[in-house]
Amino acid sequence: MPAGAEDSAPAARLGVDAPELARLGNYAVGVRTLHLREAGQPDVLAFDAASGKAPLRVRELTVDLWYPAAPKPGEAAAVYSAQLPSEPPAPPATFSVTGLAVREAPAAGKGFPLVVVSHGYSNDPAAMIWLTENLASKGYVVAGIHHDDPPITDRSKFIGPLLRRPLDIAYVTSNLQRMLGAEQLIDPSRTALIGYSMGGYGVLTAAGAALDPNGPPTRMIPGALLMPYVRGGARAGDLSVRDLKAVVAISPAGGGTLAAWGAEGLRGLEAPLLLIQGDHDRTVDYATGAHAIFEGAVNAPRYLLTFLGAGHSIGLIPAPPSMRKRLWDQEWFEDPVWRAERVNAINAHFITAFLDRYLKGDESRAAYLDVAVPKSSDGVWPTPAPGSPPAPYDAYSPGSPGITVWKGFQHSEAAGLEMLRSAAGPSAPTVGEVASVGGH
Repeated sequence: MPAGAEDSAPAARLGVDAPELARLGNYAVGVRTLHLREAGQPDVLAFDAASGKAPLRVRELTVDLWYPAAPKPGEAAAVYSAQLPSEPPAPPATFSVTGLAVREAPAAGKGFPLVVVSHGYSNDPAAMIWLTENLASKGYVVAGIHHDDPPITDRSKFIGPLLRRPLDIAYVTSNLQRMLGAEQLIDPSRTALIGYSMGGYGVLTAAGAALDPNGPPTRMIPGALLMPYVRGGARAGDLSVRDLKAVVAISPAGGGTLAAWGAEGLRGLEAPLLLIQGDHDRTVDYATGAHAIFEGAVNAPRYLLTFLGAGHSIGLIPAPPSMRKRLWDQEWFEDPVWRAERVNAINAHFITAFLDRYLKGDESRAAYLDVAVPKSSDGVWPTPAPGSPPAPYDAYSPGSPGITVWKGFQHSEAAGLEMLRSAAGPSAPTVGEVASVGGH
C-alpha cells in the first residue's frame, strides 16, 4: 500500500455485483495536474456594500486530468488526499485513498472525447475517482475541477459557489478544449459535462439552462454580479460550452427554492441529458429537482434514473476509514439505505452507456438505456425450457425478447431503480411511470 493511503482497493474497480458496463475498460490510466489562472474576476465573498463593488482578483483553478495511458510496468499508483468540512466546531476531516492512475504516465493515444467533472459543494475531485478513473480506462480524457469552495458549514458564503460554479465550468472547458486539442490528446468536438449536487447546477447552466433574471440566485448575489450572465444578459454567452454532446447531472441543485432557471430557462437545454437522483433526497428536493428538470428540459433527449429510497449522497466514493468516525463525515459519502459501492457501480454503468452512445456514437449502447420496463424490480427472466441449462448465477441480462431484466444487470441485482426517458420535443411522450416521491 502506498504511504499515506487508507485503503488499497481502487474505487474505480467495482465489485462482482456491478452491472456489465461498470467494469474497467482496456486502458491503463494516467493522471496529471494543471493550473489555470483567470484574471479580473469579481470576488463576491469580499463584496463591499458601502461601495457596491466586489474587488477583482485572479481566479486560480487546479484541474486533475485523467487519461488513457501507457505507464511503465510496476509504477506506483497515485494517492489522492483531500479534506471535507466536518460538523462545527470540529476541524475539517481528511482522507487519503489509492487510485489506479499513474502520475505523468505517457498518453496511450490521441483524439479522445473530453469529459469535464464538477464536484459538489465543498467536495473534492479525489472523492469522485470512482468515476473519473473508470471513464479514463474506457477511452475518455476526464478533467476534475477543484472549485475551492468555502466551507458548506458557513451558509453566509453560499453566494460564492452560486456565482462561480457555472463560470468555472465554462472557463475550464473552453481552455481545455483549446489546450488539449492543440496537443491532440482530445477531440474538442466531442465534449461532455458531469456534475454532482452544486456541480449539477453548474453543468446544467453551462449546458444551456438559462438563468432566470428574476430568480432567487439573481436576488441573492449582491451588486447585480450575476445579471450579465442571466437570460438575455450581455455576457450570457460566457456560460456556453461549445461542441457539447452530453450532460450528466447527479443530485443536481438548482431547482426547488433555488429556482435558478424557471420553465423558460430549462427549455434552453438541448444536448442529451442524463439525470440521476434519489427520491428521498432531503438536501435537494427530488420532485422540484431532477424530476422537474426532466419534465422541463423538453428540447433535450433525456433520461431520469431514480434510486428509490436513496438520499443525496450518491456521488462519492465509499467512505474511507478516517471518514467513518463521525456520522457527519461518513454521510458525505454514504447513503442510509444504498451501499456506496453499489451506487457507484450502477452510475458507472449508465454513465458509460450514455457517453458511449452520445460521444462515441455507439448506438448499441441504446439498449442499455432504453430499458424494457421502467421499474427495474418488474423485470423478469423466464425459467429455461425443460432440458435447457440454466443461465449462470452471475450472468448479465441480454435484454432480448422475453427477458425484461434490465440489459447488463445480473438476474438478482436489478432492484430498487426506475428509469424515465423522453425524446426531444414539447410533445414527445415520456416512457415510464412517475416515480413515487417521498421524504421531503
